[in-house]
Amino acid sequence: DGATMTVPAGLGAGTAAALEIYRSMFVACPDALLLVDEKGVILLANPQASQLLGYGDQELVGLNVDALVPESTRPRHASHRHSYAVQPRARPMGTQMELVARRRDGSEVRVEIALSPLQVHGLPYVVAAVRGIDDYPRVQQALRRARYSECLAQMARLAVDEPDLQVMLQRLPVAVAEVLQVDSAVLCLLEPGQSEFRVVGGAHLLPAEVLGLRWPNLAGTAEHQAAASAAAVSVPEFTAQRRFVAPPHFVERGLRSALAMPLVDRGQVMGVLTLRRRQPRSFAADELQFVESIASLLATRLQRASSEEALRHVQRLETVGQLTGGIAHDFNNLLTIIQGNLQVLEDRPSLRGDATAAECLAAALRASHRSAELTHKLLAFSRRQALNPCSFDVAGLLHGLAGMLRRTLDRSIEVQTCTQALYCVADPAQLESALLNLAVNARDAMPGGGVLRLGCQPLVHPSGDLAAELSAGLAEGRRYAVIEVNDNGTGMSPGVMHRAFEPFFTTKDLGRGTGLGLSTVFGFAKQSLGTVRLYSVVGKGTTVMILLPCVDAQIALATAAQSVTAAAAAATAASLLPDHGLTATALPQGLRVLLVDDQSEVRQTVAQTLRALGCRVVEKENAEQALAYLRQNTKRHDGPDLLLTDVALGSGMPGTELARVIKAGWPAMGRLLMSGYSHDALHAARARSDDDLLHKPFERSALLGAIQRALAVAAVSAAPRQFPGG
Repeated sequence: DGATMTVPAGLGAGTAAALEIYRSMFVACPDALLLVDEKGVILLANPQASQLLGYGDQELVGLNVDALVPESTRPRHASHRHSYAVQPRARPMGTQMELVARRRDGSEVRVEIALSPLQVHGLPYVVAAVRGIDDYPRVQQALRRARYSECLAQMARLAVDEPDLQVMLQRLPVAVAEVLQVDSAVLCLLEPGQSEFRVVGGAHLLPAEVLGLRWPNLAGTAEHQAAASAAAVSVPEFTAQRRFVAPPHFVERGLRSALAMPLVDRGQVMGVLTLRRRQPRSFAADELQFVESIASLLATRLQRASSEEALRHVQRLETVGQLTGGIAHDFNNLLTIIQGNLQVLEDRPSLRGDATAAECLAAALRASHRSAELTHKLLAFSRRQALNPCSFDVAGLLHGLAGMLRRTLDRSIEVQTCTQALYCVADPAQLESALLNLAVNARDAMPGGGVLRLGCQPLVHPSGDLAAELSAGLAEGRRYAVIEVNDNGTGMSPGVMHRAFEPFFTTKDLGRGTGLGLSTVFGFAKQSLGTVRLYSVVGKGTTVMILLPCVDAQIALATAAQSVTAAAAAATAASLLPDHGLTATALPQGLRVLLVDDQSEVRQTVAQTLRALGCRVVEKENAEQALAYLRQNTKRHDGPDLLLTDVALGSGMPGTELARVIKAGWPAMGRLLMSGYSHDALHAARARSDDDLLHKPFERSALLGAIQRALAVAAVSAAPRQFPGG
């Protein structure tokens, strides 16, 4: 090729032929060959060297080899070259050294280099054989895996650092498509109920695949099979098989092969990532492994987002619960004042003959009763209502409720039951109220008729994927009953489902619902140490499951026997009522009542009601004043007959503690608690079965009955009085 060779002295006959052979070998060698002198100047270069390094014919001759080394490593290379010149030695290829050559245009190429010193032959040269290795299969595989690892690391950092899930949903399919060099990528999530997919991200999306698009989860598609089997589905050639349907827009765009990878976390399929190519070929093993790792990472991020949203939802409900509980407490105190004064006005002789006044009073009382019912629902949602838990037969309760519903609901609604023998521990009256709420909702969701199913079955934590999902957040190892209300009505959209348990949220027309139905069910279940699960699909119906603690039948029967004994004791106490001169409708004249409430207007209203019942009332603002009064004014056979105290008494001693002190020091005195905010009173009432609890607001008849019970209990447990402090 025009290169000249100097024939070393001493070569005899036939040197021309030998020279031609050497020249041909130099030119024909498949590796790039460079002849370099002791200064690093290139004396000869074969065509393969020019091609590998991007130079024209003879452009390499005269260059220093440093020009073929990346600038970042030139100082180190010069040092190695000088060291080599001092001690030249043969170095074969395949030494696993990471070497890079710089091409004429500045790009780089990975190479292996063998060095052959000619000093042993009396020539001050070195022959460098250079081989490009970027096209080696093992190198290509290593490069691919490096790209996969880098992409996976980037997506992992994004999953950790980026709080907005939408950013990852948009970037991930684009990054995967670029790394795998596929022609299209689409990311779909399964909607609740797994009835349809929703497109949330992609690269080179087809016109029919806009973001937010929903399409049915139809059998016969690769996505459906991947979601159904929770395993990757590869389609090497759509036209060469019949298992999967090739959508028309695939054919139009020339897409021939696809890979559908499900997003799976803890056995739950959350969506599918689909990659498509125009080449009809299978995805390689390392490609499958990469996509599977990406899908696993995304599924974990989706699950984290779901858990975070669920936590935020619970926190919102807790916050609203605290707010509504406080509002209900204050509102109940106001209603106590309103109802008490309205009842006093009813007794005014001057108004008895006034029909208009009587009608106005009745309307006001009805409104106050409805307001009291509303606050009761608020307390139920905020889990501050007073419950009376006991063990009861769930199946019996459901059958009784079903009978009532068959008589009251439209005949176009068929009521079915499917029950097992179970005994729950909860307040049966509140459970029945919750189920009735759900039944009314189900009726409204089936305006044209349908099937309403009531059922119950046991759930042992955990037993299978569904049981584990249902019992999430419940006490591990405890037995639960699943009480189910199911309809085949209109169903709920995902957005409605997400807000279903929020107080005051309703989809009903104005005036047809308060939005507290499901809220109270949620509050009741949580307060009963259970939970609620909601499943709904638009057009197919809704299922609400209430999970409550359950016990064995033997324990339930033993509890029932104790209840019978308690009822007998209560009957004995009631039989003593005549000895106190009490009747079912009146109190003895002059009954002495110590009234304690830190709200002055509430205290005055209750005192007015008590005086209307013929009582003598001493009012105190707090427990400390009440105890000081008792110690200073009571004698061995004199003093108040009854303590009526609010549970919450400001910053001082609570009413429950006041009742405990009076029980110890004045056991013959009746004790009656009252509260409009029964969270604290609930614990007191459960710990002291003989301290009755009166809920604000209350009617005069309720107050009368509660006083009679408190006096009867005190009469049974009375003992000689002990007066603290003399």
